[in-house]
Amino acid sequence: MSIRPLHDRVVIQRLEEERTSPGGIVIPDTAAEKPMKGKVIAVGHGKTLDNGERRPVEVNVGDQVLFGKYAGTEVKIDGQDYLVMREDDIMAVFEG
Repeated sequence: MSIRPLHDRVVIQRLEEERTSPGGIVIPDTAAEKPMKGKVIAVGHGKTLDNGERRPVEVNVGDQVLFGKYAGTEVKIDGQDYLVMREDDIMAVFEG
C-alpha cells in the first residue's frame, strides 16, 4: 500500500540507532530512547498560503532528517511503524 500525505505533511520511518554504549555495553530496548532521526518515505504537495499560492515542501523522499522527540503522530501501515508530521516539525536534513 502506498501513502500520500496531504498538504505540508511528511511520512517518516525512524532509523534505528546504535544500541551499544561507547564502553561496549548493550542497551536494552526498554532503556533506549526512540530515535529522533528518520528517513522521509513520502511528502505532501506543500502548504497553501493565505494568498492561495502553494509553498512546496523542502524535503524530498529519501532524505534523512532530524525531528523533535515528541514530533508527529505514530501510525502503523502494513505492519511497519511510521511517523506523520508537518514539515515544520523537522529541524534539519542530514547532508553528505
